[in-house]
Amino acid sequence: MRGLTGEGSVRTRGSIQAVSAALAVPTALALLVSGCGAGGTGARDEGPAHADSVAGAAATPSAAPSKSPDNVNAVKLIKDDPRVAPEVKRELKPCVADEYPVDVSYGNLTEGSADDVVVNVLTCGDAVGVGSYVYREQDGSYENVFKAEEPPVYAEIDRGDLVVTKQVYEKGDPVSSPSGENVITYRWTSGHFTEKYRTHNDYGKVVGDSATPVPAG
Repeated sequence: MRGLTGEGSVRTRGSIQAVSAALAVPTALALLVSGCGAGGTGARDEGPAHADSVAGAAATPSAAPSKSPDNVNAVKLIKDDPRVAPEVKRELKPCVADEYPVDVSYGNLTEGSADDVVVNVLTCGDAVGVGSYVYREQDGSYENVFKAEEPPVYAEIDRGDLVVTKQVYEKGDPVSSPSGENVITYRWTSGHFTEKYRTHNDYGKVVGDSATPVPAG
């Protein structure tokens, strides 16, 4: 199972293609750690998931690095946040022992003095994203500056932008096979996130889904 972390743990993530397939990659368990470290980064911003991201980061001079948060307890952030929907909080429970279905990534999204915290809350059974949030450090505490609670949803950091992916289902699609996705890019402008780009990707159907006609005798 992917996406399980202890309270305050950190892991990074690449972009999703389909909910169950992408959220079940075997590398997820290897990325789980017991506590937050100073090396936490945004999912695509500084992580190894995409070569184009690495190339872009190398080619573009970066601003002064932000301070990485220490020991951010993502589970407590969600549970104590009045802006988080009650149904999301109900989903946020341990799946195994004290392991919570939460993905956490760090990155500079809001041009603050410390890295922002992106938290994705997933379901235990099929690892579907039920809520995505961005927290900004303000005077020693964290303020919720973004939320998306229309599942399936997943938020990532892409070179300073917030990228939110929402799976699209047509009638009859199983949870494991959405028909496509909407990818929305947000940028921090004048103290809040504003939508900059929106794209739609159709996954297409696997060849062989339909029955092969029987030749005439």
